[in-house]
Amino acid sequence: MSEMMKRIVLASRPTGAPSDENFRLETGPVPAPAEGEILVRVTAMSLDPYMRGRMDDAKSYAQPVPVGGTMEGGSVGQVIASNSPHFKLGDWTFGMFGWATHSVQNAKLCRKLDPSQVPVNTALGVLGMPGFTGWFGLMEYGKPKAGETLVVAAATGPVGSMVGQVAKSMGLRVIGIAGGAEKCRMAVEEFGFDACLDHRAHADAKELRAALQEACPKGVDIYFENVAGKVLEAVMPLMNVGGRIPVCGMISWYNEGGLGMNAGGAKDQLPKMWRTILVNRLHVHGFIISDHWARFPEFLGTVAPMVADGRVKYVEDIAEGLEAAPQAFMGMLLGKNRGKQIVKIAD
Repeated sequence: MSEMMKRIVLASRPTGAPSDENFRLETGPVPAPAEGEILVRVTAMSLDPYMRGRMDDAKSYAQPVPVGGTMEGGSVGQVIASNSPHFKLGDWTFGMFGWATHSVQNAKLCRKLDPSQVPVNTALGVLGMPGFTGWFGLMEYGKPKAGETLVVAAATGPVGSMVGQVAKSMGLRVIGIAGGAEKCRMAVEEFGFDACLDHRAHADAKELRAALQEACPKGVDIYFENVAGKVLEAVMPLMNVGGRIPVCGMISWYNEGGLGMNAGGAKDQLPKMWRTILVNRLHVHGFIISDHWARFPEFLGTVAPMVADGRVKYVEDIAEGLEAAPQAFMGMLLGKNRGKQIVKIAD
């Protein structure tokens, strides 16, 4: 095969925020599939916050990317060679193909896609891992009830927008938090949130809390935690007795190496928060979505029809070309994307 493969590897481990020096573009021959494998030409790949953790050599729920290894990530593409009875040439599929133009994978680890139902790129966001994370965390640990108040940050991202739209469809009051006036407008006008607060417009957690208190006059019953930092500090005192906090991420701390509570010499808020959990009898449940793939068919059966008929909307930010992935990734960690961050690799 004369075609060449490009991939982006982890050149070095970052200290703090990632930089260009942590990534390297390499070119080589396209791999050939062995028995039971397929070769996929990648058309689009997902960028997600969890990838920052994979760049660190620290104990976590998954192994880090080795230095010199292809950056990890989910992608969609078309089968161009198959040694599996489950896939034929031309089939569309989702898999963990990494930051690369081509990939060989065990066919059993790939999911076949039907582009006649919904666009294949939805498998990267609204109907993929991020959307599933939002739906599962809300339904399993948020336990939403009509009339309650829910707060979710990163409101226009694929997780936050899923949480907010599903909660709204169930009769909850939904308050989003996002970075910038344009994202707040999107949350209200496109995703149907009741209100959305711009965290950048508030100097600290105290200011943000005052705005939240006005938007949530009955307190907060569910806080879907995916950001932490200033937002967490603002929300905690407003939690109602018996409130629920599903925890799926803490993006504001990722560049601090995971636990950023004391970054920059800030006062340790843990004792105060721990006491709030006790006094308000809060249900705080951390979860890793890869533990729950058995529920994915239920998610698709419930949410795919809502996406198809427009009841659940989604926004995608598209960066062009594999070479654009590092900059798009670094920008996403700083909240520069409006919706689901995707890198277009090929038509």
